[in-house]
Amino acid sequence: MSVLIKNGRIITADSDQTADIFISGETVQAIGKNLNVQSDKEIDATGLLIFPGGIDPHVHLDMPFMGTFSSDSYETGTRAALYGGTTMVLDFILQKQGNSLQDALQEWKSRSDNNCVGDYSFHMAVTDFNEETKKEIKHFIEEEGITSFKTFMAYKGALMIDDRQMIGLMEEVKKHGGLINVHATNGDMIDYLIAKHKEEGKLSPLYHYLSQPEITEAEASERFIDMASYTGCPGYIVHLTCEGALNAVRNATKRNQKIFVETCIQYLILDASLYERDFEGAKWVMSPPLREKKDQQTLWAGINQGLVQVVATDHCPFMWEQKLLGKNDFSKIPNGHPAIENRMELLFSEGVEKNKITLNKFVEVTSTNAAKIFGMFPKKGTIAVGSDADIVLFNPNEKHVLSASTHHMNVDYSGYEGWEVTGKVKTVLLRGKIAIDNNECKVEKGFGKFVKRNKVASIV
Repeated sequence: MSVLIKNGRIITADSDQTADIFISGETVQAIGKNLNVQSDKEIDATGLLIFPGGIDPHVHLDMPFMGTFSSDSYETGTRAALYGGTTMVLDFILQKQGNSLQDALQEWKSRSDNNCVGDYSFHMAVTDFNEETKKEIKHFIEEEGITSFKTFMAYKGALMIDDRQMIGLMEEVKKHGGLINVHATNGDMIDYLIAKHKEEGKLSPLYHYLSQPEITEAEASERFIDMASYTGCPGYIVHLTCEGALNAVRNATKRNQKIFVETCIQYLILDASLYERDFEGAKWVMSPPLREKKDQQTLWAGINQGLVQVVATDHCPFMWEQKLLGKNDFSKIPNGHPAIENRMELLFSEGVEKNKITLNKFVEVTSTNAAKIFGMFPKKGTIAVGSDADIVLFNPNEKHVLSASTHHMNVDYSGYEGWEVTGKVKTVLLRGKIAIDNNECKVEKGFGKFVKRNKVASIV
């Protein structure tokens, strides 16, 4: 099927033009003014912005956690992403300690294969780096097309690796052209503070936040950056939240080191005062926790300074009933909140509409930079001849209200209930096929494809 999109304002990371887009099959065939081509379907995009499909490189779908699973499956999560203008997600495979990376891949594929509505890929979280695991790295990068490896500096006994394992993994990943992602918080210090607060009978969600002070993230970020500098391995800090951690990145630039940084939409617009709402604060219990307003200012500045390249979600939703597992003990509240559907509209409304970022920067941090860093550009992340026709038609003026009653995520509350946003996703194309139109999903589960990725990050 061919599609001609006429008269839209096309925004990429480095251009802004009004033109037509001709799509045939899965890719863009031509871009220009008044294209004289025959098409099966014509869309008039007058008055609309046209963006590349969003890429959310940090989601957790159908993820086992604390004796339960995140409530969005690969089907519901990728469908909700499409409604919000995100055409591709990167999820995290979690290796079980004592098992191989291949075992973990097969477990995750059993949940994802033939179930995704939108496109997807994986990061591999290495929780047990040893001589056997080491032998698997080359295969994952060169054969599986999984080129990024996540490490945790927290969650001892389940996910955390020590600095010795980190160095060994970095050296192996660098050798074969991959990238290390890191959850950079000081797990030992956090565990100490959790135990201290519980001993003192301080059990409300507020103490989740107070058990992870800024220093726990700043210290771990600096340590990770130093190890990446020593090994020469490309490093990417996921969900960076605070001034102290970003200052560690700033310091690294003084020695000409490049560290990729992701923040999440919630850290730009929500703050820790939400934890004072008694148990309702559990809606925003995530790790790292929400921070202070001064950290929001730092993150917006970091985006404009080129220190923060990506705005993701860390989408990891749980039903309210699941959150209630921690009603009498904050440490038992499943960590995570729903945002996969809201990211693009919230960032436009709070960022572009309020003059905090430009339209080009919006495209950079929601799509293009992730595609470059994770080895998918220019197949994904831009609107160009030969690129996948992943395209969002967006009304910049339409106001609407976010609510659990209207969202498509499989979760019974919203972290943004009643939030009025300016800007609405109207139509979404995924690989040339109309996927969302008039608030209706036109593609079925199984339409989403696994995307094999290329070696090492492009320099952003």
